[in-house]
Amino acid sequence: MGELFRSEEMTLAQLFLQSEAAYCCVSELGEIGMVQFRDLNPDVNVFQRKFVNEVRRCEEMDRKLRFVEKEIKKANIPIVDTGENPEVPFPRDMIDLEATFEKLENEMKEINTNQEALKKNFLELTELKHILRRTQQFLMNLLEDPNSTLLEPMEVNRAPLRLGFVAGVIGRERIPTFERMLWRVCRGNVFLRQADIEDPLEDPTSGDQVHKSVFIIFFQGDQLKNRVKKICEGFRATLYPCPESPQERKEMLAGVNARIDDLQMVLNQTEDHRQRVLQAAAKTVRVWFIKVRKMKAIYHTLNLCNIDVTQKCLIAEIWCPVSDMDSIQFALRRGTEKSGSTVPSILNRMQTRQTPPTFNKTNKFTSGFQNIVDAYGIGNYREINPAPYTIITFPFLFAVMFGDLGHGVLMTCAALYLVLRESRLIAQKNDNEMFSMVFAGRYIILLMGIFSIYTGIIYNDCFSKSLNLFGSGWSVRPMFSPNGNWTFDTLNQSRVLQLDPAVDGVFKGPYPIGIDPIWNIATNKLTFLNSFKMKMSVILGVIHMLFGVALSLFNHLYFQKPLNIYFGFIPEIVFMSCLFGYLVIIIFYKWVSYTARTSRDAPSLLIAFINMFLFNYGDPTNKPLYTGQSVVQSFLVIIALACVPVMLVVKTLVLRRQHMWRRQLGTQNFGGIRVGNGPTEDEAGIIEHDQLAQQTEEEPEVKKSLGARWVIMQERCHGTISFWMMACLEGFSRIPNIQRMLGGKKGLKMASKTEVPWFYHTSCKAS
Repeated sequence: MGELFRSEEMTLAQLFLQSEAAYCCVSELGEIGMVQFRDLNPDVNVFQRKFVNEVRRCEEMDRKLRFVEKEIKKANIPIVDTGENPEVPFPRDMIDLEATFEKLENEMKEINTNQEALKKNFLELTELKHILRRTQQFLMNLLEDPNSTLLEPMEVNRAPLRLGFVAGVIGRERIPTFERMLWRVCRGNVFLRQADIEDPLEDPTSGDQVHKSVFIIFFQGDQLKNRVKKICEGFRATLYPCPESPQERKEMLAGVNARIDDLQMVLNQTEDHRQRVLQAAAKTVRVWFIKVRKMKAIYHTLNLCNIDVTQKCLIAEIWCPVSDMDSIQFALRRGTEKSGSTVPSILNRMQTRQTPPTFNKTNKFTSGFQNIVDAYGIGNYREINPAPYTIITFPFLFAVMFGDLGHGVLMTCAALYLVLRESRLIAQKNDNEMFSMVFAGRYIILLMGIFSIYTGIIYNDCFSKSLNLFGSGWSVRPMFSPNGNWTFDTLNQSRVLQLDPAVDGVFKGPYPIGIDPIWNIATNKLTFLNSFKMKMSVILGVIHMLFGVALSLFNHLYFQKPLNIYFGFIPEIVFMSCLFGYLVIIIFYKWVSYTARTSRDAPSLLIAFINMFLFNYGDPTNKPLYTGQSVVQSFLVIIALACVPVMLVVKTLVLRRQHMWRRQLGTQNFGGIRVGNGPTEDEAGIIEHDQLAQQTEEEPEVKKSLGARWVIMQERCHGTISFWMMACLEGFSRIPNIQRMLGGKKGLKMASKTEVPWFYHTSCKAS
């Protein structure tokens, strides 16, 4: 249970794997996912490692699978995903997989090439069919319409002129520009007729639906013919041969229709064959992907290992949890048996001074909270893990700032749906990024909703409206009694009335749970609620920060760092208690000591807290809270200021003194004559090397300590300027608190904004 609150204990281990068993052993280690391999070849280029060819082959297979997957998605065929986790294929099976993928890729490419050629031919025949039909209609209309002659009336009796024409197809959107270009280049000496093709045509290359138009251009002379063809070429128009006689056009149209029917039949057969191939591939492409990527990961891991001089053994170094050593040993035995090797793999624990990696075990519930903590920074090895505490503090502090019963119910219902149907939703493999993010935080949202319901009941806030479930504790009737000061004239003459709790019977007692609903109709509702929520924010924020500082004590005790306790933890606790702890105390003191009759004389805590640092106790507008307040506050400020040099200077000076002492001790071993039975020269060299290593490790520690103390003191000292800024500065090191304090102001702003539409709606209804 202790490992839940602290990162796992890690150890460095050395693996000796037989060459024939290395592949299966690494595969089994990858399945349990409990080890981290170290790169023992950092100076070797990636392309010069032993298994680089196998990695390339896996990448090539992955490329072919991506091509097949792309074709499957293009054909709108669903990919079957059963959630199966297939075993890694043996190295000898790679050849069969490569042959299968090569055959599938070549078959798909051949089908695509043939289909594209058939579609291109089909498009050409379809366009030619429309040209022949439209050309026949154009010429028939010209012959039937006497006003559509191409010659001037005065030139009809002259010798007949032979006109040429070209026909083709062009994109519909290019027709206006095409027509203007023909008119300008040919100086109006051509005659253009065009008609739209009603049905869109499929582009054989991209598969898009394209709208096109048929055109026919009449001209005279070869010079205009060349100009027209160049313009058509520039506008990417497709020209087709068109016979001049009607009989030839009819015969060609009949032949084109017959070829289109035959081509359509071939296209259907090709598409059916393509669909069968893709549907068969869609059933196994996910399994193929997993197999290939597992193989690639194994060979990439093997590239991190060293190979002994005999080329029969691979040496690897791994970081692994101490608690999972038995599982790792069992996985190695299973991999050795699977490979058929007779020599067992050897796992040795190593002693090292290197800092192990931080590893925190998580499950589906704690993983979301652990990700929140890791987003702000991963703790050092064996430090206390704040994620278990964040499970409660994060959703609770969220609810404190956004406490609303109605919204909490909606959040809880939405999160509960995701939790109850998580198995089905996981099986669907939704790739939507937004949904995946929300689904990963379903347990966080569930707790946030539950806590929001709780705080919404405390605030008596449901969609910015109060719920009157138990009846208000305030009564208006006693204000009209002889002890009160209201009359019917008061109602007519006053726009705003104030209930006096000092009058007997006006205030019967507190509401059973939460805020009294009468505050919903009070004009000073926001003033009261904002003051209440901000004071609660300060109290909870200070408690949260003190709790975070208290956790550091367990780290200092675990790592046996008394300096951090005496010159870090204790001054921090004293500093925060003297300032912010005192602020919490006077908040409670003000709530308890002032009654309804004496509340008029209650001083402002904000002004009192500011005057505390200015040593200004003669302010007549702000009376003291209690007798001797100036002496107590002056004493607390002096104690807090005295903690500043202790945190910022003393520990740094002590570390520097220790560092200089070790350096002086290390230099005493250089030079001189060896006398007696002391260490030999080799031993002395080892001692000196070890001492120098300690010095090099201690130098960053001194700098790190100084920097850490300076950052902490900056946060503390800036926080004393205004207690409203306090939680924001501290929140950078206390994860949920910054979100609480910043969100608290947003919550107050949202409350003021939601008050306006409700007030407007109520006023209209009253009118």
